[in-house]
Amino acid sequence: MEKILIGLVGELGSGKDTFCKYIKENYQKVTILKFSDALFDILRMFFDTVSREDLQWLGLVLKQKFGFDILVRALVRRANSIPEGIIILNGVREEDEAKAIRGAGGKIVYITAGQKLRWERVSVRGEKADDNAPFEKFVELEKATVDMHITEIGKTAEFKVENNGTKEDLGKQIKNLIETLKNGER
Repeated sequence: MEKILIGLVGELGSGKDTFCKYIKENYQKVTILKFSDALFDILRMFFDTVSREDLQWLGLVLKQKFGFDILVRALVRRANSIPEGIIILNGVREEDEAKAIRGAGGKIVYITAGQKLRWERVSVRGEKADDNAPFEKFVELEKATVDMHITEIGKTAEFKVENNGTKEDLGKQIKNLIETLKNGER
C-alpha cells in the first residue's frame, strides 16, 4: 500500500475519533496521530483529569514559546518516518497546520455535524472533565482561540464529510473517500 496522509479537521463532537476508529477497524497499516496527544501526556503527569480548557491553554503556551506550528511540525516529522499506510493527523485547528500537511503531500478532510447533535455526543462520551457542560458552555468552548479557525479551514478542505446520520452513513462516506484517495483523485 502506498502512503495516504490525511489532516482531519472538525468541530468539537463532529466525529473525528469515530472517523479514525472506522479507518483503524477497516483498513490495514493505519496510524492515528492526534495533535492533543502530547498535550494530554504532559497534563496527565500532573493531574488525574484533564479539561478542554487545560489543553487549550497548554497548546497556546507551547505555540507562543516555540512557534504556532510546533505541534504540526512534530506530527509531520513522525508521519514522514512512516513508510506506508493511512496516516491521519487528527485535530487540525490552524491554517498553517493545514498548509504543512498539504506541503507533506496530505489532504485535508473536514468532518462536521449540526451543533446540537455535536453537543449531545460530547455530553455522553465523558472523555474530558468538561464534556458534560450545559449547551451554553459548549457554545462558549467552541469560541476558544484555538478552535476559532476550524470552520474556515473546513471551507478550504479537499474533502467534506457530513456526519449528521448513522454510523453506517458515515462509514459509506469514509469508504468512498479512501477509495478516492487511493485512486489519487483530487
